[in-house]
Amino acid sequence: MALVSVDRARGLLTVEFQGLDKLWTLKSRPEIPLAHVRGATHDPGIAREPKGLRVGGTHFPGLITAGRYLHKGERLFWDVKNPDKAVVIELADAETYDRLVVEVDDPRATVALVERSLTRD
Repeated sequence: MALVSVDRARGLLTVEFQGLDKLWTLKSRPEIPLAHVRGATHDPGIAREPKGLRVGGTHFPGLITAGRYLHKGERLFWDVKNPDKAVVIELADAETYDRLVVEVDDPRATVALVERSLTRD
């Protein structure tokens, strides 16, 4: 499971993986500049879409999809066990990924947090 947080002062969106997810994803805490975040959506159906080629991480069909994947030229990062809690974070001009697909405790709250962080005061 991932925790998504935003530090507007530093201009960063942070995804922090908890427990064994650090092991499955081979990551612990990626930070993405807010300038590279386009938005977020709650998308339980994404788990049924093709993942592409796994480049690092873990995949047990029906149980867990975690790590880096390439699909039709797109670089994706996955950490999902329960598709009902999947949030897709769209990135632009990012150095590493085009989309992050992560499982969170409260998808609606996470999407709202990301979207609020993108609005300029």
